[in-house]
Amino acid sequence: MLISNLNNHMKQKTKNILLLSCMLTSTLMLGSCNDFLDREPLDKVTANSYFNSEADLAAFTIKQYNLFPNDRDQWNMGPDALRDNDTDNQATSGGSNKRWEPGQWRALENEEKSDLDQQEWRFTRIRAFNFFFQEVEAKLEAGQLAGTESNINHYIGEAHFLRAYEYFSLLKKFGDFPIIEDVLVDEKEQLVLASQRKPRNLVARYILSELDKALELLQENPNGGKNRITRDVALLFKSRVALYEATFETYHRGTPRVPGEPGWPGANMDYNSGFSIDLDQEIAFFTDQAMSAAKEIADKIKLTDNSGQIDPDFGQSAGWNPYFEMFGDVDMNKYAEVLMWRDFDASINIANANAVYIFNGNNTGLTRGYVENFLMKNGLPIYANGSGYSGKDQKVDYVKEGRDERLQLFMVSESTRRNVFLDNDSATAYFGTPNVIDLNEVRKVTGYHMRKGLNYMYDFRTLGSGISQEGGHVLFRAVEAYLNYMEASCLKNGGNSIDGTAREYWKAIRNRAGVSDDIDKTIAATDLSKENDWAVYSGGSQVSSIMYNIRRERRSEFVAEGFRMDDLIRWRALDQVKDYVIEGCNFWDEMYKDKLFIDEATGQSKLIPAGTPDKTANVSSKEKSGKYIRPYQVIENNNGLYNGYTWMKANYLQPIAINHMRMSATNASDVTTSPIYQNPYWPIEPNQSQLE
Repeated sequence: MLISNLNNHMKQKTKNILLLSCMLTSTLMLGSCNDFLDREPLDKVTANSYFNSEADLAAFTIKQYNLFPNDRDQWNMGPDALRDNDTDNQATSGGSNKRWEPGQWRALENEEKSDLDQQEWRFTRIRAFNFFFQEVEAKLEAGQLAGTESNINHYIGEAHFLRAYEYFSLLKKFGDFPIIEDVLVDEKEQLVLASQRKPRNLVARYILSELDKALELLQENPNGGKNRITRDVALLFKSRVALYEATFETYHRGTPRVPGEPGWPGANMDYNSGFSIDLDQEIAFFTDQAMSAAKEIADKIKLTDNSGQIDPDFGQSAGWNPYFEMFGDVDMNKYAEVLMWRDFDASINIANANAVYIFNGNNTGLTRGYVENFLMKNGLPIYANGSGYSGKDQKVDYVKEGRDERLQLFMVSESTRRNVFLDNDSATAYFGTPNVIDLNEVRKVTGYHMRKGLNYMYDFRTLGSGISQEGGHVLFRAVEAYLNYMEASCLKNGGNSIDGTAREYWKAIRNRAGVSDDIDKTIAATDLSKENDWAVYSGGSQVSSIMYNIRRERRSEFVAEGFRMDDLIRWRALDQVKDYVIEGCNFWDEMYKDKLFIDEATGQSKLIPAGTPDKTANVSSKEKSGKYIRPYQVIENNNGLYNGYTWMKANYLQPIAINHMRMSATNASDVTTSPIYQNPYWPIEPNQSQLE
C-alpha cells in the first residue's frame, strides 16, 4: 500500500511498513549546491522554494546519482566486482545461504530495513522524481525557471532517465509493479488504488517511454562531460532494459512469472480483468527496441584497443595496455568506450580503496567453472581436439597459457606483475602463490584472484590500507551494446542464427580479446554436455550452441562487472542448479607445498584441512573434497552450503513483505483482499520460506 506519514494520525500504525514515505527532505533529495541544505524540508515546501534555475535542477539530479553503484569511502574493491559474488563466477568465504540454501529466504512481515529509501518495495525515489516534474513543469509554464533551454532540457532528461533507472531496479526485483507519476496525497483510498500492480511488460514499456523522453532532451556532451548522464548512456541503458524484458518473457514463458501465463497471480485481481497480452508481439517489440538502441551505440563507438601486453614492465605504471588500464584509470575521458564514469579526487576527500583491495584479494575469487569457460586464443574450448590446452593446472600460470587474453589480463597468476617500482629480478615484484588462508580482507578465496580495475600507478609498499585512491569507476561502456545486439539478433532468429551486423560486432569483441574471430569454428567445436556453465540452460533445457556462445562471450567480457546474476535470472538459467559445489584452483597437487603455508618459526604447515581433529579448519581437505579448493567445504557444522548451491523457483522474483498487503487490504486479517498480490511460489504468511 502507498502510505505516507505526511500527517500524524497514522504514524504509529505505519511507521515500519511505509511504501510511499514522508515527503523527502532536502538532505535526501538535493545536493549542497546553492544552499539547498539550508532550505526547508519538502513537506513544508512552497511553490517558490525550489527549482528556480537550471542550477537547481542540476543539483537535484546529481544528488540522485547515488542510484548508481558507488565505491566512494567503501572498504572494498568496488560494488560491481562484489555483486558477482555468490554466482557461478565468483565466491567469497561466506556464501549467501539466503539465495542458495532452501528455506533460508523468507517472506517477512516487515521490511528488513527501516530506512524507507533502502527498503525493497519502495517509492521514495519515485515520489521525489514525481515532485520534481510537477514543480518544474509548473515553473516552465509560468516562465519562472531561469537558464538556457538546452541545459534545462538536459536536466529534465536526466530526471526521466533516473526515474527509469529506479523502475528498472524494481522491475528486476518484483516484476509487476505500480506505475505512479503523480505526487499522491495521504489519503488511504487514493493510495490503495495506486498500489495496484501493473503487469511487468507494461512496466518495462513505461521504462522505455521514460528513456525515450530522456533521449529527446539529453545532450551528447553536457556540462560535466562523461561524469554526467548523456544521450549515449540513455541509448545503452534502453538496450539493456529492452533485452532484459525480451529474454525474461521468452525464457520464463509458461510460468506464473509472466503476465497472462498459467498461474499468473495478477489474473486474480479485478483491476486486471481487461488485461490481455500477445506474448509473441511483446517479445518482438522488446527485441527490436534492444537491437535499435544497441546498434546506434555500437556503430558509433569503437572499442578500446588491447595492445596484447599482458603485464607491465619495470617502471611502466601506465601506457602499456589501454584495455587493461581503462578499468582503473584516474581519467577515463580518454576512452571512447567509456560512456559514463565516476570521478574521484582525494584532495577533496572523494576517494576509494579499490586499488589496495584488488591488490590484496578482498576475500573473493573467480571459480574454477568460470576460469575453464574461457576459450583458447585459437577460439576453441579447452576440451576440444586441437585446442592446445595442456590440461595442467598445478599452477595458475599453466591455466592461463594460450587462453583468451581477458583471462590472462584480469586474473592474477604466480608470475603476474605485482609492483612496477621493483626490479624485474625482485621476487616481490610478482604476486606469487595465492594465499587462500589469509585474513578475510586479503584472502584469495579460490586461488583465482582477479585484478580488473587495478592501477599500477600506486606503489603498494607505501599505499597502506586507507581510502586514498583515485581510480575511476566505469558505469556504462559501449561493448555492452555490441553484446546486447548480438544476443537480441539471435533471439529474433529463434536462437539459431545472427545477422551480419551481429557477426561484425562479435568479431570486433573477439579481436580485442586476442581470440580468433572464426566464430563458426567455436560453435562447431562446442559440446554443451562438457560445458560447466549454468548458462547452457534456460528453463532446464539446453539452448543452441550459437546462443550459448553469445552468452559465453558476455560472461568472458564482463569479468567482475556485476552482470552475472541479472543475466542468469533473465535467462532462467538456474532451474537445474541443485547441489552445485563451488570450486577454485588445484591446491592439493603442488600449491600446498609452497613456503607461504609453512610457519617460519616452527617449520610446521599452517594448513588445517577440514576434518582435522580438535582444530578449526582453514582449507578444504583433499580426502573429502579432492584436489580443488572448495571454499564452502571447510567447516561442515551449521553450514547449509556444504553440499553446494540449490536454487528455488521462487527466487527468480523477490517476496513482498506481508505488511504491505495487510495495510492495503479491505480486511486486514485477510491479505488476499489487498490490491498487492504476492509473487509466485512465495507465501502470504509471514516468516515462511519458499513454497517451491
